[in-house]
Amino acid sequence: MKTTFSIHYDTTWGESLSLVLQDVKHPMEWCGNGIWKVSVNASAAALKDYFYVVMRDGLIARSEWEHHSATAAPVIEDHWNDCTIPGCKFARKHHAELFDRPGFRGAGTAIPVFALRSKDDFGIGDFRDLRPIVDWAAATGQCLLQLLPVNDTTRKGQWKDSYPYSPISSFALHPLYLRLQEIGVKEDAAFKRAQKELNELPELDYPKVFKKKMALVRKAWEDHGAADVASASFKRFAKANAYWLDEYAEFCAKRDGVEADYWRWIQWHLDKQFADEVKHARAKGVFFKGDLPIGVSSDSADAYFHPELFNLDSSAGAPPDFFSEEGQNWGFPTYNWDEMAKDDYAWWKSRLRKMSEYFDAFRIDHILGFFRIWEIPLEYKSGSMGHFNPAIPYRREEIEAMGLPLEGLFLPDPRNPGCYQPRILPESYNLPQWQQESFGALYNDFFYHRNDSLWRWNAERKLPELLNATGMLACGEDLGMVPDCVPGVMEHETILSLEMTSMDKGHPWPEMAVCASSSHDMATLRMQFAEENGRDMEPWEVRRAIWDHLSSRPMLAIFPLQDWLALDGSLRRKDFENERINQPADPNHHWRYRMHLDVDALPAAKGLAVEIEGLLKDSGRYNVKH
Repeated sequence: MKTTFSIHYDTTWGESLSLVLQDVKHPMEWCGNGIWKVSVNASAAALKDYFYVVMRDGLIARSEWEHHSATAAPVIEDHWNDCTIPGCKFARKHHAELFDRPGFRGAGTAIPVFALRSKDDFGIGDFRDLRPIVDWAAATGQCLLQLLPVNDTTRKGQWKDSYPYSPISSFALHPLYLRLQEIGVKEDAAFKRAQKELNELPELDYPKVFKKKMALVRKAWEDHGAADVASASFKRFAKANAYWLDEYAEFCAKRDGVEADYWRWIQWHLDKQFADEVKHARAKGVFFKGDLPIGVSSDSADAYFHPELFNLDSSAGAPPDFFSEEGQNWGFPTYNWDEMAKDDYAWWKSRLRKMSEYFDAFRIDHILGFFRIWEIPLEYKSGSMGHFNPAIPYRREEIEAMGLPLEGLFLPDPRNPGCYQPRILPESYNLPQWQQESFGALYNDFFYHRNDSLWRWNAERKLPELLNATGMLACGEDLGMVPDCVPGVMEHETILSLEMTSMDKGHPWPEMAVCASSSHDMATLRMQFAEENGRDMEPWEVRRAIWDHLSSRPMLAIFPLQDWLALDGSLRRKDFENERINQPADPNHHWRYRMHLDVDALPAAKGLAVEIEGLLKDSGRYNVKH
């Protein structure tokens, strides 16, 4: 049906309006007196969710506070949706309304699903283990539980698969997070023996868990799969998720030589189990914060079916920084953003919408990658041999005119033939003083000034498109070599920054931020203290450190579970040297951390609960569910 959309909006010089209908932007025509119109074919389904954006220089300059919904009609007259909450600082409405309350301050806990431990799991945490954590968080006044990525990383079931930031699908959940008993696995004597053996291990033995758990999953499929896939519930799930599920199932079936429906069936069960915990958490006023990996593996279903979306000749990583003196090579391809832009980033929007089914907030892993990515040609292994993409490189003639040699100072820019970028770790110590000074000036200009406008534009063309796709609260991991343009873009799009004492940015922590005592890539509070003082941290010292975060300005304060437990001398882990989750400088790190306590011990730990509740009330971060 042809529908004419009309809206009043007073633009300034250089601005125009576009209607966004099913992810397609339709430029509108100015009709005078602030009226903008466009006529398009609009189905009833399309009219359930649409919105308007202000365009400037081909980019989204402003978005509406919330989307529109209408019934079919020849003419639809709308009013621009501005935020009606006095004092709210966000540019877009969130699904979890507490985030939009003026002056809202909250707190939460970070814990990977694989690290959870209970008597009912099978050597690795599963989605059902989240319920006692949610109940504990709600009882203590917390509002967030932050998880590491929960996507499927399965290849051969070896240690390499334990790396949660290398998914084989940006949509599929990890099969190891299934609760076996709920998919028809019988708790016979053999099951209990294997369960006891795996659960008594102090750390996760990923290959052993994978082999034994997936064998039981397969047996359950053989026993119940045919009946399950004939059910109306399975068919509804398969139809609603066909846009990613069919490719994923085909990819896994081809890899393993099994039925594609086997993998659809696994995802159906995972969705049911995770969705139950999400529903329970939201009812308790607790929300899950997800983690959006910056990369997707070259051996993933995404890259297999959509190779045009990726630069498969390079690997993403990070330049030398706090975490690694030689830089990092993450081993997955960079994105072909120009190709993605052709359909207004449809793949990204689908990815985020699927994520929003489970999460009400998300951490954008390495948000700097949306401005520019550190790209390493496949022939190199070291992160120090990378270059920025995009960037404004130097021509050979420019370099020669400055009297500088290429050898040791520059690397070829593969995206711009005949051009070069300065090496991040140059070999300049043997050069004459004047050449060292000349190269030093060029180096500083290139890495901190020359590309700033390009990188700003690069982020501004992507981030508004993606943020308009869902109502999740966006938090950016903006650590490392941060360009000057990053804070301004994050502030304009109201993306919360990440603030950490150990990663000082040289300014006071802002309100629109998340502060954290440590992360999965860092030592915990007790480990940091021991490194500096040669002894363990006393509970009162932990309390003081946590209070420093809770009493600070940032809107959210999130602590690893290890740091919360460190408040209680009887609950905390004795061997605190083993609390760290990841060593980012080690590309072969085994992700094996598990809680030393059963998750059911947390709701029962009344002393710890009282202390956390008091800290949150005193700091104004106590969450009262409304």
